[in-house]
Amino acid sequence: MDFWQVLPVALALVFIIEGAMPFISPDRWRTMLALVAEMDDRVIRRIGLGSMLFGVGLLYLVN
Repeated sequence: MDFWQVLPVALALVFIIEGAMPFISPDRWRTMLALVAEMDDRVIRRIGLGSMLFGVGLLYLVN
């Protein structure tokens, strides 16, 4: 599979995973969003960096 075949599959999986929480438990999702909105920017950036590094590491292991 080349890049242009894998990209839409990856994006579809992102949408499925991101949509699962608001579908399963909208109240908890709303509460979580309110908590994140109150977090310091540095904390949010660290969480984002950690998520990206985890994803890169997972891709490395899979490939």
